[in-house]
Amino acid sequence: MASKSHLSFAERAVNHPSPLTRRLFEIAEQKSTNIVLSADLTSTAELLKIADDLGPYIAVLKTHIDIIDDFSRKTTDGLVELSKKHNFLIFEDRKFIDIGNTVQKQYRGGALRIHEWAHIVNAAVLPGPGVIQALEETIKTHNVTDRGVLILAEMTSKGSLAVGSYTEASVAIAKQYPSTVMGFVCTKALSGLSSDATDEEDFVVFTTGVNMASKGDALGQQYQTPTTAMAGGSDFLIAGRGIYANNDPVKAAEAYRKAGWDAYQDRIGKKAE
Repeated sequence: MASKSHLSFAERAVNHPSPLTRRLFEIAEQKSTNIVLSADLTSTAELLKIADDLGPYIAVLKTHIDIIDDFSRKTTDGLVELSKKHNFLIFEDRKFIDIGNTVQKQYRGGALRIHEWAHIVNAAVLPGPGVIQALEETIKTHNVTDRGVLILAEMTSKGSLAVGSYTEASVAIAKQYPSTVMGFVCTKALSGLSSDATDEEDFVVFTTGVNMASKGDALGQQYQTPTTAMAGGSDFLIAGRGIYANNDPVKAAEAYRKAGWDAYQDRIGKKAE
């Protein structure tokens, strides 16, 4: 897979085929941030407060909407309002992994109605390309340009089986759906996995498990720092407990924003401001 990680987000946005990826790059440049806040809160009030407080420092808010104890339309309406107020995208970490027909029902219907409010969702390709096809068909049926999919190509948990041939298949399937697949959730740039890569490809890398103070937790999570993640080819850094569980989440968010942006500017050869 061709890498454009040496280019700035502004340069990559110019001719990028995905309108949503262009918007993401523009948000990052406007706000000088490549932080994705993993907001794993369990009440609507907590989620909306953290989104409002930390919105100015992030490019994307990542949710697990099914862990909200008091979920209602107020939850998602509030998220959409705050995403407009603070100019960030919403990424629902649903990890779709089922047959296409079921995935379409999960994405567009049910109690969560994810397609209506989340700009980005992700999926594991264990069922094969049908899971991505199902999501793409739903997006195209509704004729929207601000929806996209990330493929879960790797995970940071100890002993993860998302490696080797699975990761290679993730890249191959992404190439089949270039208008819908923005990129990957992975631990590093997925270079060298495809022998027929072209210069037109520009998949975005979201790296989870970023923490400036911890190397892991008791449940097998393994962390890396903003510096190591960016050096490994990450574009956007997913950080959660290191920010929202801090005694001063706003101060922590600004620290992560600065560290991530400095590392990004170092990578593209620009002096950090």
